[in-house]
Amino acid sequence: MKIPAIKNLVENHKLDELMAAEAAIVDEQQPAIEVGGDDEGEQLTHVLAAIWILNEMEDNGTDFKTALRQYTQKVRVSIS
Repeated sequence: MKIPAIKNLVENHKLDELMAAEAAIVDEQQPAIEVGGDDEGEQLTHVLAAIWILNEMEDNGTDFKTALRQYTQKVRVSIS
């Protein structure tokens, strides 16, 4: 997971574009937007993170840094 790739997606793409990219990656197709990552798994991680962060920002009025921190905390808890 690369934070700059997630930040780029959040800042430059809308939710519907990210959801289309998620569907394309899951279907083993090339997404219409550029998604950073070393492989499809990492690209999917970046897109899912960006979707979660955008939803958090929209639903709760959270700023990017706070939403990113919340997301990374969720990831840490899930792998520990």
